[in-house]
Amino acid sequence: MAITSALVLLAVIWFMVLFIVLPLRLTTQGEAGDVVPGTPASAPTDPQLKRKAKIVTVIALPLWAITCWVILSGTITVADFSLYDRFGPGAERSAPAQD
Repeated sequence: MAITSALVLLAVIWFMVLFIVLPLRLTTQGEAGDVVPGTPASAPTDPQLKRKAKIVTVIALPLWAITCWVILSGTITVADFSLYDRFGPGAERSAPAQD
């Protein structure tokens, strides 16, 4: 895996975890009873983005390390996901069951 691939993988995992963590412990302006004019009642009162970015990083780095290990070790390869290799012209075909 190239460094660029590893960084892209980290970015994808980081943003996936971010979208999971963002709505956790969220207090909306409507729930707090303090809706700022011009904003929807569902807007957060205090999004705590720095805290959530730290949490996301702590969760994403081990997930990224495990994913990199799986890819680099060859436990799961691209051929495992390739339908062309499984069902394409060169794939092994099992004989139909004979009764």
